[in-house]
Amino acid sequence: MSERGAAVEIVGELIDIVGRGHVLTDPETNAGYRTDWTGRFHGHTDVVVRPANTAEVAAVLAVCHERGVPVVPQGGNTGLVGGSVPMHGELVLSTRRLDKIEHVDPVGRTLAAGAGVTVARVQQAAREHGLDIGVDLASRDSATLGGIVATNAGGVRVIKNGGTRAQLLGIEAVRSDGCVVTRWKELTKDNVGYDLPGLLAGSEGTLAVITRVLMRLVVPVPQTVVALVAVPSVDAALVLLDRVQRHGLRLEAAEFMTAAGVDLVCRHTGLRAPFGDDAPIYLLLEVPGAGEAENALSALFTDTVLDATLEAGPARTLWRYRERHTESISAESRTPAVKLDVSVPLRVLADFFTTLDSRLRDEHPDVRVICFGHIADGNVHVNVLDVPAEKQHAITDFVLRLVADHQGSISAEHGVGHAKAAWIELGRSANDIDTMKRIRAAFDPAGILNPHVLPR
Repeated sequence: MSERGAAVEIVGELIDIVGRGHVLTDPETNAGYRTDWTGRFHGHTDVVVRPANTAEVAAVLAVCHERGVPVVPQGGNTGLVGGSVPMHGELVLSTRRLDKIEHVDPVGRTLAAGAGVTVARVQQAAREHGLDIGVDLASRDSATLGGIVATNAGGVRVIKNGGTRAQLLGIEAVRSDGCVVTRWKELTKDNVGYDLPGLLAGSEGTLAVITRVLMRLVVPVPQTVVALVAVPSVDAALVLLDRVQRHGLRLEAAEFMTAAGVDLVCRHTGLRAPFGDDAPIYLLLEVPGAGEAENALSALFTDTVLDATLEAGPARTLWRYRERHTESISAESRTPAVKLDVSVPLRVLADFFTTLDSRLRDEHPDVRVICFGHIADGNVHVNVLDVPAEKQHAITDFVLRLVADHQGSISAEHGVGHAKAAWIELGRSANDIDTMKRIRAAFDPAGILNPHVLPR
């Protein structure tokens, strides 16, 4: 029986578990679950099921396991690699109804919530207690806790707090056979056996379905200074970044943009150009403090800086130059942009940019590239615009092989999904991949969870 046919066969059992209103079989109703946020990946499914709690998730998976129905877990569907799209007709298990914030502990600085709670709601709940979550990203209004854990999302605060895995204290998840696994200790130190929360972080829905999450919270600094700085080159940006850190200023965030990207954002959002003259590279730096920090930061803007402007945080207008990149790129490109989240060592970052730009111009003159990202950790978001469908594979292959040639990673923070599945050998050795397959088989021997993502 096909994957699609198998899902249809169990509709009645699913209705018994979650109720008729939460088993979606109408194609128009299901449309938003079949396409990813980028518009590049379009799948198909006959059934979307929306359980309300861990028990319902367990019951749904038990039925799917018994009947051999493949399942794609899906949160806010804001991923950029197609990892939560039912590309082969799988049943979609949506976690959006797992949306309860259970508690915020301001003493232990933890937050417990369902996997369907958005990052923005978590931020709001934490900030009511003078705390914050250590992860922030532009898709905060729709990205869910379960989704950012499943992909080990990064975002703009990694340089200060680390990625999602570093914020994760506990987890509740359901294996493919319906067995519930709960690792739930509000402790920084709990060293008993394997780190299951850490293992499930970044597993992209292939090991278990995450239903509840226990996150550590951080104390936000009371004041920050944000600087938008124009510099002549990537090397100049790295020199300035090093100078800021050696001066003792702790970075809250460090982002980079190019002239092409900033110009694109200005044209599509109505923002004015940040300076009188364009600059090859723009840095967006945020550091803790107020007047003294502003003076200290300004004193470092010497020979490496073309122009700069500073504002007290949150400086939302300055941040818009960075955060509006993604939507501006989507609006500008005549085809869905090829979005490749990669990282390379800082020592070769300038050469990577130079080679990427020159070779794309020579080999693919009909496309455009816009790069931006998190410069302090070498994370580059390569966006290639106007790529015809028949060239998408070749462009992806070119960029990812260039990353590998520079000893980088083909996936810095977005995961592998469907977008990079064919290139996983560039990022992991044969023995490494074999080990991942063994881990996956131990969790999901039937192979029904997100079966076409990551090695199986």
